[in-house]
Amino acid sequence: MPKEVQRLDRVIIRFAGDSGDGMQLTGDRFTQETASFGNDLSTLPNFPAEIRAPAGTLPGVSSFQLHFADHDIMTPGDAPNVLVAMNPAALKANVEDVPKGETIIVNTDEFTKRALTKVGYSANPLEDGSLAEFKVSAVPLTSMTVKALEEFSISKKDAERAKNMFALGLLSWMYNRPSEGTLGFLRAKFANRPDIMSANIAAFKAGWNFGETTEDFAVSYEIRPAALPPGTYRNITGNTALSYGLIAGSELTGLPLFLGSYPITPASDILHELSKHKRFGVRTFQAEDEIAGVGAALGASFGGALGVTTTSGPGMVLKAETVGLAVMTELPLIVIDVQRGGPSTGLPTKTEQADLLMALYGRNGESPVPVLAPCSPADCFAIAIEAARIATRYRTPVIVLSDGYLANGSEPWRLPEVAQLPDLSVRFASSPNGPEGEFLPYLRDPETLARPWAVPGTAGLEHRIGGIEKSDRTGNISYSPANHDLMVRTRQGKIDGIARDIDRLDVDDPSGRAKVLVLGWGGTFGSIGAAVRRVRRAGGEVAQAHLRHLNPFPENLADVLGGYERVLVPEINLGQLALLLRGKFLVDAISYTKVRGLPFKAEELAGVLQEVIDNV
Repeated sequence: MPKEVQRLDRVIIRFAGDSGDGMQLTGDRFTQETASFGNDLSTLPNFPAEIRAPAGTLPGVSSFQLHFADHDIMTPGDAPNVLVAMNPAALKANVEDVPKGETIIVNTDEFTKRALTKVGYSANPLEDGSLAEFKVSAVPLTSMTVKALEEFSISKKDAERAKNMFALGLLSWMYNRPSEGTLGFLRAKFANRPDIMSANIAAFKAGWNFGETTEDFAVSYEIRPAALPPGTYRNITGNTALSYGLIAGSELTGLPLFLGSYPITPASDILHELSKHKRFGVRTFQAEDEIAGVGAALGASFGGALGVTTTSGPGMVLKAETVGLAVMTELPLIVIDVQRGGPSTGLPTKTEQADLLMALYGRNGESPVPVLAPCSPADCFAIAIEAARIATRYRTPVIVLSDGYLANGSEPWRLPEVAQLPDLSVRFASSPNGPEGEFLPYLRDPETLARPWAVPGTAGLEHRIGGIEKSDRTGNISYSPANHDLMVRTRQGKIDGIARDIDRLDVDDPSGRAKVLVLGWGGTFGSIGAAVRRVRRAGGEVAQAHLRHLNPFPENLADVLGGYERVLVPEINLGQLALLLRGKFLVDAISYTKVRGLPFKAEELAGVLQEVIDNV
């Protein structure tokens, strides 16, 4: 008899287990199939910093949360409707996030006395009634996987490792996900190990068949495709989008792309991705340290390439002197900081927004640089192109502030039409520009204040370069107080002038009657947007704006701030943007902050917003 199929508009699933249980792979495969099906989606991977954290412990728990729907969504969701817990540690670390009445699928084989004791359970939660408020499905995932793979010539250990594929098959059946992509992935991944390939495929199919035949799961669910704007879509993470955006920036400027980078979590994926694209003229250099990486990138810019360096917060400190050198020499350089929890080594796999003040002021002397921040994983593509535009047009280093949530999270991305991308063609200096036939390397463009970019070896354009203060126009070394004052103010004026060349800040205020503005930046966009939707559905009036350009600010920011009685600024730091707004615009911004290594929850922000509205 066919099982009942219920239609849902959205669902949030969290896979959780040991860092060696393959939860990231399981979540990624479920996500890819969901993307191919046409749902809108948002993901939140969460994993330990250690490559192999202690098995069965709370610090070793790895999870992957996916929110997918038949309509536009903005976040990975506040709380899971379904938790798949592969062991007691995964259950204990995540059960508090599961709302009452929701589903928990538990791998009973791992609930041994030793495993329970390791995480502090005095009794088995599957037997003591502590989970009575949830819909618990107790499934012996490990033993069922081993039994399903008895016919294969693999070890018991290898068979047990396939339990994540069994779980993936079960959840794929429950939510009517396509399976062709996963089966093709397994065939490709284990092409050189046919026994392992066949075993994983069999485990996936066994999980699917278990869901279809067992009485434990009487219902499957259908979430129809979302009505997204027409176009070609693919699922993309923020780091991949940044990589593609940098390649696009290289093609649009006509410059070869050079990446000088030292591996660091969570930015390393950009290095990994760009190293695959030599056919686009991309050169990647894995340097011995952060200083060498940025130095090589700046050297590539001096040589006429689009120089890029990537890092996370601790690496930004080490790159500071060379970024200052790029300010002095006025060469294009893109510095990508994928922010993580700090200080020091901090929380390498968790997200934070605490590098804003460092990006703005973390160098010696007056050394202004443009600072940009993407607002979503897909927006990382556009922000990389914008960074290339500003860096090459204004001859300046540009800092891009992504974060761990954007880097590892994913969402559908509509591929842009190539013809609609901007023309960023770069013109190098080709002939002397001085009144007496000489080359003046600091004779500036009257509109942008950018100096000419002369490729080394160009006849007649020989000039001095280095970190000692330059004389205006000639570029000769100068110790003149008046000249130093002029050059400092000119470099600042060049960055300030970029404000005329960026989009005005767009404000979402449907009724025009809102008295409260919520202003965010970076990866908080989705959480803030979801919170705003909740408040509006409840009858509240609130305006929303989000900054992608943080230095300089959009020209109309002062007018926007002055149009509302209260301005709420949520940040995953201790109030850095709020501090800037108060200092620059004398606005009594209300700072709401958390630094838990996780994105804001929409419900939480909605409550804060409503309180501010009520007080107005």
